[in-house]
Amino acid sequence: MNGFLNVLKPTGMTSHDVVQVLRRMLGEKKIGHTGTLDPMAAGVLPAGIGSATRITEYLDNDYKKYRCEMILGIRSETGDIWGKDLKRQEVPDISGEELREIEQVFRGEIEQVPPMYSAVRVAGRRLYEYARSGEEVAVKARKVTIREMKILRFEKDRILFDVECSKGTYVRTICTEIGERLGCGGAMSFLARTASGAFTMENARTFEEIQELLDRGLPKEELLLPVDFPLGNYRKAVLGEAVAKTFINGGHIRLTQADIDLSEEEKYYRVYRGDEFIAMATVDERMKKLIPHKVFYRDR
Repeated sequence: MNGFLNVLKPTGMTSHDVVQVLRRMLGEKKIGHTGTLDPMAAGVLPAGIGSATRITEYLDNDYKKYRCEMILGIRSETGDIWGKDLKRQEVPDISGEELREIEQVFRGEIEQVPPMYSAVRVAGRRLYEYARSGEEVAVKARKVTIREMKILRFEKDRILFDVECSKGTYVRTICTEIGERLGCGGAMSFLARTASGAFTMENARTFEEIQELLDRGLPKEELLLPVDFPLGNYRKAVLGEAVAKTFINGGHIRLTQADIDLSEEEKYYRVYRGDEFIAMATVDERMKKLIPHKVFYRDR
C-alpha cells in the first residue's frame, strides 16, 4: 500500500494514537503522520502509508487552515483553557473597529514566540520539559506567515475566527496575543484544522467511515489518495520509458530528454513516467540536467 489517508482526527487523541489505530485497522506497519495536532485539537491529519511516508519534506511550504474559538478574560499557563489559570479579569467593551484591527495586525509575516508548553527544542530539550520542571529558558521569536485572519463571530467574551498560516504557527499564541492586545487576556477553547495543503475536510475520513468501508469489503488500496496528491504546487517533468529507466536507477538526464516547464526556477520537480509518478528531482542549471532527489518507484 502506497498513498495517503486523510484522517479526521477526533479530540482526545494524540497524532501518534491515530497512527497506531491505522496500523491495526489496515494491517500496515509503515505509516506516519504529517503535521502534528495536539490532543485537544480535532481536524485534518494526513497519514502517509508505504512510500508516501517519504513525501513529508516536500510539504514544508504548505499552508494550514484552522477554525478557533477563544475565551477572553483568561490568562493560562498553556495559552488554552486546559492549562492552569494564571489570572481572570473582566472583559471590557470591545468595538468592531478593534476587531477589524486585529484582523489586520495578524496578517503577513509576524514574529511569534513559541509557547512554553510546546515541543520546540531548546538546547536539546523540549520546552514543555523546562516548563514542567519550573526552569526558565530564553526562547527566540520565530518568523511565521499569516495568509489570512477572519473573525467570524464575537459574543460577550468569545471570539470565533478562521486563520490560514504557515508551518510552525501556534494558534494558542495568537489567542494569547489577541487577549493582550484587548487588555484582558485570552485562551484558546476550541481548535480544528480544516486544511493542510491539499488535504481538506472534504477529502478526510473518520475512523468510523474507514471501518465501515473496510467491513463492506472495499479494498484497502481504494481508501488511499495517490502518493503525489499533495504535490500539485510543484512543476511537472514527464519522461519516456527508456529515459525513465535510466533516471530511476540514479542516472542524470539532459533537460532536453524531458517534457518539463522551466519558465520559473523551482527547488524540486515531480517526475512522471507517462502518467505514473516516480520521483522528485532537482535541476542542475549549469549542466542542464535533471537529477533524482528521491525515487519512489523502481522498475516494474
